Amino acid sequence: MNAVLLAVKWLCLIWAVTWPVTMVTGIRNPGRRRHKDVYVGEHSKNKHRGRIDHKLMRQDSTKSLLIKTEQLLRIEEHDFAMRPGFGGAAIPVGIDVQVESIDSISEVNMDFTMTLYLRHYWKDERLAFPSRSNVSRTFDGRLVKKMWVPDVFFVHSKRSFIHDTTMENIMIRVYPDGSILYSVRITVTALCSMDFSSFPLDTQNCSLELESYAYNENDLMLYWKNGNESLRTDEMVLSQFFIKKFHPSSGLAFYSSTGWYNRLYINFILRRHIFFFMLQTYFPTMLMVLLSWVSFWIDRRAVPARVSLGITTVLTMSTIITGVSSSMPQVSYVKAVDIYLWTSFLFVFLSVIEYAAVNYCSTLEEMRRLKRGKLPTSYNTSKAMAFDGCFHDSDIELTPFPRLPTSMTSSHHRTPLQNPEDPPIEGTRLRRQRSVQENVDLLLSNSYLIDSYSRMAFPLSYLLFNTIYWSMYSS
Repeated sequence: MNAVLLAVKWLCLIWAVTWPVTMVTGIRNPGRRRHKDVYVGEHSKNKHRGRIDHKLMRQDSTKSLLIKTEQLLRIEEHDFAMRPGFGGAAIPVGIDVQVESIDSISEVNMDFTMTLYLRHYWKDERLAFPSRSNVSRTFDGRLVKKMWVPDVFFVHSKRSFIHDTTMENIMIRVYPDGSILYSVRITVTALCSMDFSSFPLDTQNCSLELESYAYNENDLMLYWKNGNESLRTDEMVLSQFFIKKFHPSSGLAFYSSTGWYNRLYINFILRRHIFFFMLQTYFPTMLMVLLSWVSFWIDRRAVPARVSLGITTVLTMSTIITGVSSSMPQVSYVKAVDIYLWTSFLFVFLSVIEYAAVNYCSTLEEMRRLKRGKLPTSYNTSKAMAFDGCFHDSDIELTPFPRLPTSMTSSHHRTPLQNPEDPPIEGTRLRRQRSVQENVDLLLSNSYLIDSYSRMAFPLSYLLFNTIYWSMYSS
């Protein structure tokens, strides 16, 4: 009995010792299986991802195409710092220009701003590539930086830039035989030497000049691609000018230290619109001159009216002259508009001087009559002068001129050579030519005649001046 109990105790002890080991062994095997599954899953996932990346790389072939393009054009195989055919004959570069707009023309700065498409044509056999379909390839500015392009610049340029919205406006097209078209959109501000001697009835001839900066005629030959058809323009409307003519030309420029260079010219002739200046300058000036003549019809004794009218027209003319001069460059020669304005100003000024002469002659006339005793003793000269600056004819008692003898006023006269016994000759009169002194005395004694003569002399003189002026500058 004791032996049986002892055997059972040993069995229980053995079972109690071996049970945790069995449990540990049971957990370890599933752990291994789970780690193996995770490893296999991650490996297969990375493998699947690699397939996706490879597929995306095959679809997005920008980088591979760029490498193929550089390999196709063999850019890395050549030194594009040197021109094509280096050491040989000059490379011909054709130029083609399309003018998009003339943005502004400044008389003060003597320049113009133009936006244009500048196209270059040349051949670089280093960029030739095989093609069964003979189809060209087009690229943007990113590839241009790795190639040789002509270094054309604008002579007498003040400012210029390549448009870069939204990308640089540069295009290059390469043909299988190595022919290249290089196009760029540029806005340039260049100098224009203007002549204002006929302003505002002037015609300006401006030009935009193109030239290679580094390569003289021995290395690079610039020429117009299609002759006179190489320069094309869109329909342009300017505010103050209309374009009479656009034409290209070419020539040579010499520099003492570097030699001769080919130069291309874009010439355009501008004719100024005159209607704006007619409204702003000429018509107001004419009206001021006409207004100054109104004083000739105002009584010479109305001193305040005539003086204020003359001073107003003079000041208005000064304002017009100042306004025109402020908008023009300070040139050292006389312009056409200056001749017109200053001549008109002279007419206005002379109208003021004319009344001063009339008033002075009237005063002398009254003083002479006063000295001759033809004025009443009760006449108060100080009051008359204080009222309007001259004497009043209504307050003066003047004796009439003596009548001429009847024999002098008769229409029947004998000539000095005629016999006194002969009958008088019908229809003849004797007249004595007045001297200059007598004419002056007549004007001094009759000051109203100055106004009468001015009413005819001033308009006729101004009309003659306008006829000569417009016939000279309008042609």
